[in-house]
Amino acid sequence: MRPAEWLRTNSERYLLEAAQRSMAAQHYGKAALPPPAPGGVFWRRAFVPVYRRLPWSLKHRIITAMPGSHRRRWRAFDDDPRQPGI
Repeated sequence: MRPAEWLRTNSERYLLEAAQRSMAAQHYGKAALPPPAPGGVFWRRAFVPVYRRLPWSLKHRIITAMPGSHRRRWRAFDDDPRQPGI
């Protein structure tokens, strides 16, 4: 796994986990939350809180600077080879 892919995978995982825990606590109370999975101390205690405090403009610049699938462009509908020509 490439470093950029590893970074994206881990950041997505722990941001999603934090969002799910936040929603569960808001709607069901803290008693309904299972303990978090072991590991990931840096991601839970440092990355997620810092990322949540960053302004969107900075997040956007960081995301666009990273290599990855977000740079791919959608193909035009007319370019789809599965569509029959008219």
